[in-house]
Amino acid sequence: MSAHPVKPTILSVETLARSRLFRVESIGLRFANGVETHYERIVGSARGGVLVVAMPDPDHVFLVREYAVGTERYELGFPKGRIEADEPEIDAAERELMEEVGFGARRLDYLGGLSLAPGYITHVTHIVLARDLYPASREGDEPEAIEVVRWPLADIHGLLARDDFTEARSIAALFLARERIAGEAA
Repeated sequence: MSAHPVKPTILSVETLARSRLFRVESIGLRFANGVETHYERIVGSARGGVLVVAMPDPDHVFLVREYAVGTERYELGFPKGRIEADEPEIDAAERELMEEVGFGARRLDYLGGLSLAPGYITHVTHIVLARDLYPASREGDEPEAIEVVRWPLADIHGLLARDDFTEARSIAALFLARERIAGEAA
């Protein structure tokens, strides 16, 4: 493998648009070979988000069904949410678990961070595996009640075949959790 190339020099940063959740920026760059160009990126919350693979027992996971305006339909996926400004990723994961599923966890393991499209989105989603659950709920910010679905891990293929389980972060988190669990069993 070759050494990492020299990062481009940022020449300018201009905000093109701003919404309640995102900012679109134009970034002027000069590459090591002298080529200058502009890229655009979407900047979200500085801390990113968390996604929680919650296991009520060794054979099941909790999924949530909630409305996704991007696809204009109800999607099945793992509990998730934004990390608050001074909140550690693990604490954010447990908060989201309590808000969306109604459980806390005695064991929370950080599995890693995922980027969606690093070429133009700054957001990172931190994946947390939650086990040894206990009933605990907190008021969330969801506009409607979230349906919680208990899914058997033995039926991963059935889950992947569903047309409402399409979010790449949830699919990747499912496999990261499965690999962690298999590694612990070995």
